[in-house]
Amino acid sequence: MEQWHKSSYSQGNGGDCVEVAELPEQVKVRDTQNRTAGHLSFPPAEWSAFLADLRTDDL
Repeated sequence: MEQWHKSSYSQGNGGDCVEVAELPEQVKVRDTQNRTAGHLSFPPAEWSAFLADLRTDDL
């Protein structure tokens, strides 16, 4: 079963909200405001690289 959690990069004031479900084989990302629209899936290594780039402001 997927366990979705709000991304730590989401704003807490009801604005930009992203939820993440981290599974062994993939990471799923969806819009909290529009959950029925589906999700994007990424391999865990790509997701980790993306987060690392965010932390170092390399995007």
